[in-house]
Amino acid sequence: MAQPPYDPYGYGSQDPYAGQPYAQQPPVQHHYYGPPAPVVRPNNGMATASMVLGILGLFACGFTSVLAIIFGHIAQSQIRRTGEGGSGMAAAGLILGYIMTVIWVLIWIFYIGLWAALVGGSGGSTY
Repeated sequence: MAQPPYDPYGYGSQDPYAGQPYAQQPPVQHHYYGPPAPVVRPNNGMATASMVLGILGLFACGFTSVLAIIFGHIAQSQIRRTGEGGSGMAAAGLILGYIMTVIWVLIWIFYIGLWAALVGGSGGSTY
């Protein structure tokens, strides 16, 4: 007959490691809590339109520059209110819009004045 294992304290076999086969342990998961990912704010559509129209104002005789100014001011107010991105594009659209408007107004004034001088000077009054 087999003799039970020796138990000096009389509590029975309460060894938690006795007779248990090695169990497969789940893999240890290491979590990296580094700096958070940056929050990317969407750009305001009016700001993008303002910048594009400001650039196109160079080629469109200044007609789109006025729209660039309008869209730029609308975009800046929306950006302040909603916190969207694109304030740099709105500012670029405003600056380009104002510069192109001034340049094209001066060009148109020059050409209208030149045309008026040519037409007015060639009329030749007879006294």
